[in-house]
Amino acid sequence: MVGRSSVLQRVIDPKRGDLSAELAYYILTLDFPEADHIRYAQLAGKAEQGALNDPEWAELEDFLNVNDFLASIQAKARASMKNRNSAAHQPGHSS
Repeated sequence: MVGRSSVLQRVIDPKRGDLSAELAYYILTLDFPEADHIRYAQLAGKAEQGALNDPEWAELEDFLNVNDFLASIQAKARASMKNRNSAAHQPGHSS
């Protein structure tokens, strides 16, 4: 079975670090607000107990989809920063 984020991975291509430094830094600051961290923990707890209703399952799926997106795009941002740092340490490179 194909993973839920496999298409997203192919689109974003997180190993190809080709983002600008400014965009990469910004992406690395993205996170869920504290209230969403709390809500996710509540939903995850209910899911472990098998107690989610349909709207809660949908809400949990939304959290998981956004988390997959953030993980992919932040991996690309980290690869971009690593590539920039590696290039800055190449002989003959001036900053």
